[in-house]
Amino acid sequence: MNAIQAYLFPPIPAPTPVSPRGLTIEEQFREFHRRNPHVYHRLRELAFQMKGRGHRRIGMKMLFEVLRWQHAMSTSDPASEFKLNNSYTAYYARLLMQQEPALDGLFATRKQKS
Repeated sequence: MNAIQAYLFPPIPAPTPVSPRGLTIEEQFREFHRRNPHVYHRLRELAFQMKGRGHRRIGMKMLFEVLRWQHAMSTSDPASEFKLNNSYTAYYARLLMQQEPALDGLFATRKQKS
């Protein structure tokens, strides 16, 4: 793109994702966790199963996919509203390792930006 085209057609910035109700992703996670404690308990069970089988490192996204699979296989409604936001994986990994000392270090995490 030459200078004239750039002047006439400046790049349009990508819209900033705005969460519902203006909440940060961490606030959304906290609300989801409060409303869905069964998700934490099921992730905990799966993590302890994997650890019990000798795994020293596992991925939270793998556990999310297991939950999605199990839910889809145990319900008769293919249009179920069961949703797990992939943005919550890091929060669940940290929460599990914080709440369950036996799981400390099981999930690899990165330094948080916020």
